[in-house]
Amino acid sequence: MTCKDFVTLFEYNRWANDCVLTAAAKLHDEQFTRNLSNSFPSVRDTLVHMMGAEWVWLQRWKGISPGALLAPSEFADFAALRARWTELMREQMNFINHLTEAALEQEISYINFKGQNWRYPLARMLQHVVNHSTYHRGQVATMLRQLGATPVSTDFLLFFDQAR
Repeated sequence: MTCKDFVTLFEYNRWANDCVLTAAAKLHDEQFTRNLSNSFPSVRDTLVHMMGAEWVWLQRWKGISPGALLAPSEFADFAALRARWTELMREQMNFINHLTEAALEQEISYINFKGQNWRYPLARMLQHVVNHSTYHRGQVATMLRQLGATPVSTDFLLFFDQAR
């Protein structure tokens, strides 16, 4: 994949995350934090995990190895989560927009949460982040249905249709 491909992929990721956030914004506070017995208990917890993972990977790309993900308790309500994620998406796109082809091939080392050293090419890490978020957006769609809310479609091709 080229730098241009990654810009498109992360523009899609930002759009899809925003679609899910818009749907989640319609939930009442109780629905937002209700335990639905999923991989992460609630819509809030799943969204915080997604955002936290995107934040952790952005830090790793910058040479920083955070010791932990963000905690759901840091986000008392939806507005706090959305504000933090909006800023993160801005930072993430700034990073992506300044990539070079050489940077994509560069191997980046980091220390995971278990203290283990890992090393991958930046391009693989970028692909991983979008794939990870796609997986959890599917979980949020199911959770929204369980709450009687309407999930949104975040298909990759729909992104292109709506961008026209």
